Amino acid sequence: MVQDNEARRDAVPQHVVDSVVIPEAADEARDSEFRISPRIEDWIGVIVMVLLVAITFANVVVRYFTDESFAWTEEFSVFLMIVLALVAGSAAVARDRNIRIEFFFERGSAARQKRLAIVSALGVAVMFLALAVLGVRITWDEYAFGETSPGIGVPSWWYSIWLPVLSAAIVLRALALAWRNVRALRALSEQGGEGVQ
Repeated sequence: MVQDNEARRDAVPQHVVDSVVIPEAADEARDSEFRISPRIEDWIGVIVMVLLVAITFANVVVRYFTDESFAWTEEFSVFLMIVLALVAGSAAVARDRNIRIEFFFERGSAARQKRLAIVSALGVAVMFLALAVLGVRITWDEYAFGETSPGIGVPSWWYSIWLPVLSAAIVLRALALAWRNVRALRALSEQGGEGVQ
């Protein structure tokens, strides 16, 4: 019994997803290792989800009892879903859980995996940098031309300003991930590490 408890304590950390135990990747950084913890994104995501549920529930109740709905709910819900997607993307990039083709990634040495991770992180950074730049242009145009939202008539840039801000956050997370992998690759090469090619 004592040996079983010790074996469980010393085992590789695991995630439980849909009743399947998945070993945690060895290169994933713990939240405590970050200068700015990705838990910030987690909490923003929780707050956004609570707002979405509350808005949708209020709209359903009002529509049920009055046969009318709040005009602003759809507009605000779309905005919150975009924020949620970008915040979740930032947390995924920070924790190195972004989508990749594991077939190529897992078929090689540790050094090759780090190189592919660096290329992947830089690709994410370039894509979201372009999105941030384009988002700034859209936001500026909406501000300069005084565009208002169709539902409640607030300035449209109130919504669009978050696209470049959150895209820039993803760029910073991706660059930090690339830097972590560069340091890991250097450590592998200094150790004469496993299959450095």
